[in-house]
Amino acid sequence: MEGPHRTADRPGRRPVIGVTGPDRGGLAAWWFSAWAVRRSGGRPLRIRPKRPHPIDTVDGLIIGGGADVSPALYGQQRDLRFSELADSGMRGWRRALGYVLYPLLWLARRLLTKKRGGLDSARDALEIRLIREAIERDMPMLSICRGMQLINVTCGGTLHQSLEGFYDEVPAIRSVLPRKRVRVAPDSRLHRILGRDECRVNALHAQAIDRLADGLVGVAHEPTGVLQAWEHPRPPFRIGVQWHPEYLPQHAEHRALFVALVAAARETA
Repeated sequence: MEGPHRTADRPGRRPVIGVTGPDRGGLAAWWFSAWAVRRSGGRPLRIRPKRPHPIDTVDGLIIGGGADVSPALYGQQRDLRFSELADSGMRGWRRALGYVLYPLLWLARRLLTKKRGGLDSARDALEIRLIREAIERDMPMLSICRGMQLINVTCGGTLHQSLEGFYDEVPAIRSVLPRKRVRVAPDSRLHRILGRDECRVNALHAQAIDRLADGLVGVAHEPTGVLQAWEHPRPPFRIGVQWHPEYLPQHAEHRALFVALVAAARETA
């Protein structure tokens, strides 16, 4: 079922895909993720700290984007100098272009997404529990942005609290548009899903993975060396991407990530 131009088979019960998020904000990410899951043949279930669901109620998980992962979880203290960097990058003519090309998406994110830069300990605790239970059950997982970082931390890895300094010679990109190029490892499962060596992605993050956890393999990088995707080398499906594929529904390669997740959830359900 892998490859950017395939669609999910839909016989029988539609697998339930839990989509995690915050109690406040996060509606844009939920709506776009839920739409992607439905298009791929799954049934989305929203999971929040105030509305948790047991792991046994889902067949797969999407650990979504949002607030920064608490540095205490990987043995660091929070550096408050970096707390406002998350909203500093989308300026000038490129931001205006984003308004013109994606007005509804931009408006939805501005109105429905909680301001970045804060921490969410309740969400951290909920998602860490779900991640550990999903790993114990060999449950398929797709992790996006913060979710990619949190699974890495849960498995023993660390993060860069800020990417300031990585872009001294290369302009930093923060855009919902697919403006960043990443190289995908040719022998990876991610490559088989996307169907390409190089992929254009969006960039909405201010943090990134520093030390990759044991058992995870880096499979996509940007030219600066920042890790853009990892995967677990053995089944079941477990992939983390630093970009937001839910905001790129017009691109077959990004839709293919959700198709692959739903197909894996159906096989293992």
